[in-house]
Amino acid sequence: MRHDCPVMDERLAKPRLWTWVVLLGFTGQLAWTVENMYLNVFVYDTITDSPTALAAIVATSAVAATVATLLAGAASDRSGRRREFIAAGYVLWGACTAGFGLVSVDAAASMLPMLDAVVVAVIAIVVLDCIMSILGSAANDAAFNAWVTDSTNPGNRGRVDGVLATMPLLAMLLVFGALDPLTKGGHWSLFFSIVGGVTALVGVVAWFGLRDSRAPRPGGRYLSSVLHGLRPSTAREHPRLYIALVAWAILGISTQVFLPYLIIYVQRYLDIDGYAIVLAAVLLGAAVISVVGGRVLDRVGPTRAILPVVAMYALGLLLMFPARGMLAVIGAGIVMMSGFMLGVAAISATVRNLTPPDRAGQVQGLRMIFAVLIPMVIGPFLGAAVIAGADETFVELGVVKQVPSPWIFLTAAAVVTLIVLPAMLLRTAGSAPKTLETTS
Repeated sequence: MRHDCPVMDERLAKPRLWTWVVLLGFTGQLAWTVENMYLNVFVYDTITDSPTALAAIVATSAVAATVATLLAGAASDRSGRRREFIAAGYVLWGACTAGFGLVSVDAAASMLPMLDAVVVAVIAIVVLDCIMSILGSAANDAAFNAWVTDSTNPGNRGRVDGVLATMPLLAMLLVFGALDPLTKGGHWSLFFSIVGGVTALVGVVAWFGLRDSRAPRPGGRYLSSVLHGLRPSTAREHPRLYIALVAWAILGISTQVFLPYLIIYVQRYLDIDGYAIVLAAVLLGAAVISVVGGRVLDRVGPTRAILPVVAMYALGLLLMFPARGMLAVIGAGIVMMSGFMLGVAAISATVRNLTPPDRAGQVQGLRMIFAVLIPMVIGPFLGAAVIAGADETFVELGVVKQVPSPWIFLTAAAVVTLIVLPAMLLRTAGSAPKTLETTS
């Protein structure tokens, strides 16, 4: 049933909005945590330790996810049926996640004995990971994030994005705390089946319980909708939106300089055995600050908050450089990750506020380009160059191995200073275009 009164509809929708934001947001991040953190470990432990194979998995999935978000976002805009994309996508996403546990060198050898079993298994993982990334990006990055934009308004987006910013970290904590013992015991099939089953179940629940918002639909042809956001003319029509996306890319590149190497740094450079305690304390502390800070974002305005919260993030990076003991690292880490999550929340809410009402899905494709693809291509390689230049090493079983150094944090801080220009332009440029202010 569709309500005709937006005000009454908004009042009725608040509890339902938060239920779906938390349920779909958290479940999606559980699946992404498995793909981002554990798939490479699974391949390394059970198939091959080839860095080329691991790099191929990461690169192909990033490209697949970005293209899928562009295509599915435009399709959901035109159809106005986010629910089907979300619900069906989560079910298939979950099934695909569970399928990783079926891939093994032995299975590849029995099915295609005339070929190299390791190569076959790696190809199977790459293909399956691309399919999973396509399904997950269509359901979560494109449709769900567009639904959030449709269902919120400038008055509550800071709080909503503050909560969503904590979901990846909370998902990491849950998977690491509850399911990591399965991976250490080699029970990979059960591990993937649990996460995949939960994801699919939430998709079934969403099919019957989620409601679409009443967002206007774009005109023109589908291909035109897909390419609309990539045209220079569109950037000229919505300059503040693209400035906000550039700011997101700068923040993303900065975090990718150190984030891929953070656990290795704590374990190997700082020689802190209880890195799980450090990780849990930092993530929980930062999550609490992010949720509370989301209310502040709504009060001061997310655009005006970008510089202060990014300054907090930069301060945390600077504090990480000299931090050595567990307590010092936890304190610096909480400042750093709180600033990072609030920065993501502030920029994400700004992007939502600047999104044309009929293009919410399409903008999610642009978000993937600026917030995921560009940072993941530039940031890790910049961090790797810094690590190679520092030439810090440790010895493991008689083998000299390179280890990340504190300079990755100073490099990340230097990169994030570039955000000052787009943040200032956002504050001084003209007023934002009309935004969607009704909720479903």
